[in-house]
Parts: sequence; structure tokens; C-alpha cells
Amino acid sequence: MTALELVDIKDFMNKLLGTDLMDHFLMPEAAITTCITHTIDGHMHPEFYGPADEEYEQLRQNDICPFSLVRPMCFDLMKGRRTPLSFHFVFQLSPENQQRTIERSGCRFRPEDISGMFLNLRYQDRRLTCTTGISYRSFSLDKSLEQEWDRLVMLFFKNHQIPFTPL
Repeated sequence: MTALELVDIKDFMNKLLGTDLMDHFLMPEAAITTCITHTIDGHMHPEFYGPADEEYEQLRQNDICPFSLVRPMCFDLMKGRRTPLSFHFVFQLSPENQQRTIERSGCRFRPEDISGMFLNLRYQDRRLTCTTGISYRSFSLDKSLEQEWDRLVMLFFKNHQIPFTPL
């Protein structure tokens, strides 16, 4: 697990909510506090969609909503003159990207050993922090996958010109 402070909050938020930067991630949960707190449970209700909907095939594959579907709602909640008091977004790698990450890492873990690979964004007290984490299905002292996930998150930020400071 690593913790980073994202330095240019305005630029990052423009990228997060105004581009497809994070659309390939799933979003299991989020909370945005303005005059009230809006809580988002990203677990899907597939019965809402039918085969005629363009999202149907994508949504049948995962139990958790892709950020691409939630992003417009988050944007609507956060736009305006006032900055939210706080927010917390939990992003999760899709099963396909998680499997690729595990395979590329060269570690001994198998995809079924990992419940999820996460990136948490928290804005509070005018600071935006990011923490990484992995949820294992059983205890392990092996931290090689965590180190690789931390490295990949920092590389992702560097490749997208998102400045950060390790905490």
C-alpha cells in the first residue's frame, strides 16, 4: 500500500470528471459531501437494463458499475461555484485488468487469490490523497504484487501528467 498526495487538484479533477481517464476502472463505492452527503453504491442491478441498451453487454460482465456510467452523475453533483466539502471514490481494477496485472507482475498469485486491486481517492480539508490497496482472499506475507500495483499506479499518474508527492 502506498499513499500519495495529488498536487494539482483542479487539473486532476478536470481529467477525472471531464475525460475518460478512469473509465476503465470499476467503482464499488463513492461519497460526495456538498450541502448533504451523496452515497453511491456501485453494485449493479442488471435487471434495470435490457438487451436493447448499449451498456447491456458491458454490464452483464461485472457485478460492479464501471466508472464511465457513474462519471456523469459525479460531475453533476460536483459542478458549480462551490467545491465539495469532501469526497471519497473507490476505484477497482476490472477482472481482466487485474488478471493482466497479476500475470505481468511475475508473482506467485493467481487471479482467484485476489478479491480486488483498489485505488482510493479522498478529498478532505483541501487535500486530495490517493491510497492503493489489494484485498487478498487469504493471508500472505508476499508483498510483491502490492509493490507492483503501487509502481503501476505511480506510472499511470506520471504517464497522464498528474503530479503527486509520496506521503
